[in-house]
Amino acid sequence: MSSLLLLNATFVNEGRIFEADVLVKNGFIDQIGSDLSGKTADQILDASGLHLLPGVIDDQVHFREPGLTHKASIGSEARAAVAGGVTSFMEMPNTVPNALTQQLLEDKYAIAARTSLANYSFYMGASNDNLDEVLRTDPASVCGVKIFMGSSTGNMLVDNLGTLENLFSQVPMLIATHCEDEATIRANAEAYRQRYGEAPPARVHPEIRSVEACLKSSSFAVELARKHHTRLHILHISTAEETALFQPGPVRDKRITAEVCVHHLWFDAADYERLGNQIKCNPAIKEARHRETLLRALLDDRLDVIATDHAPHTWAEKQQLYWQAPSGLPLVQHPLLLMLEFYRQGRLSLEKVVEKMAHAPADCFQMNRRGYLREGYWADLVLVDLAAETTVSKKNIEYQCGWSPLEGQTFHSAVTHTVVSGHLAYARGKFDESRKGQRLGFERK
Repeated sequence: MSSLLLLNATFVNEGRIFEADVLVKNGFIDQIGSDLSGKTADQILDASGLHLLPGVIDDQVHFREPGLTHKASIGSEARAAVAGGVTSFMEMPNTVPNALTQQLLEDKYAIAARTSLANYSFYMGASNDNLDEVLRTDPASVCGVKIFMGSSTGNMLVDNLGTLENLFSQVPMLIATHCEDEATIRANAEAYRQRYGEAPPARVHPEIRSVEACLKSSSFAVELARKHHTRLHILHISTAEETALFQPGPVRDKRITAEVCVHHLWFDAADYERLGNQIKCNPAIKEARHRETLLRALLDDRLDVIATDHAPHTWAEKQQLYWQAPSGLPLVQHPLLLMLEFYRQGRLSLEKVVEKMAHAPADCFQMNRRGYLREGYWADLVLVDLAAETTVSKKNIEYQCGWSPLEGQTFHSAVTHTVVSGHLAYARGKFDESRKGQRLGFERK
């Protein structure tokens, strides 16, 4: 492995901002110091004027491989992630076939080992009838077990109470849940189908996938977790009401944690008029009051981590009528720029951005030496220029699907370089794919 020396960077790490140099050797941070200019390295980069952050860890993405590669692939979306400063991702099991056996799960790891520029992990999927397979999952090498408690794709809706009790009581590792009450959604959908027929406007989406559907399911998950002392992580919290389910405090001290996604912080229901089905996703983007409460809950540490739920579809698929247009939007290239815009607006500090996008995900999943700028840790690094601008356009979108709901948006920052496990994988628009990312490891007792 080559060595890398970054000089004169402005570090943002563990609640501090300071000037320093960093020497990377054999994939790891070897030394952090105030004057390392006398050191030698294979690559030397002057980072004057740039801020150095730990690489973003995205704990929820859908990269569509295997089975849905007309939309995306692990390789294509990992490139997009790295271009946006995301150095590690955790991918969902609702590919085709669903990752419901250990062999199917390992098949995805094999694809990533060949093609992923970013570090990677894949969730084991739960269904109503694969408990034995789920219990064979290795807590040291797999990020978690995913349970769809609503809004399932394929054979992944877990709606059998006995199965849920068994999963929550027996799984010895983190369980991540999608919480929307399916019965509520189906009743709402039928009512809106009666009212609008086959072509309702996209703005009905948060009324069909309602606040009540989210709160009912999330409340039930929390109740089960408290009953069984489960390590529960609820994904993509989207309502003000749900934030009351969670307690403030450091993520490492919690048994129940919560994630918020960038699109629920950035968009609100008024954006359906402009973007329509482009921002149709599950759970739905809702009224502005929810966005504001989610941001407050992020600041007071009731919400623990920021993710993307990156879920690409082709442009043609998204142009269908509401009932046919699939849910999900591509976001993994831009989460850091989105959150840095909140910094520019004075709503999030740089330290809080780093905490929620790197430190807290690493702590939440008990990752092995990731998420911090520390000597001896893996060198997952991102350099950002807070004086530059980035305008999202088809010319610079790396997604295979070729579109973004953020097209035309100008951000007042830029990702200039991304280092993945010690490898300078991205530098000012150019990729070096001579080395792939690493399989993520976890230190769980």
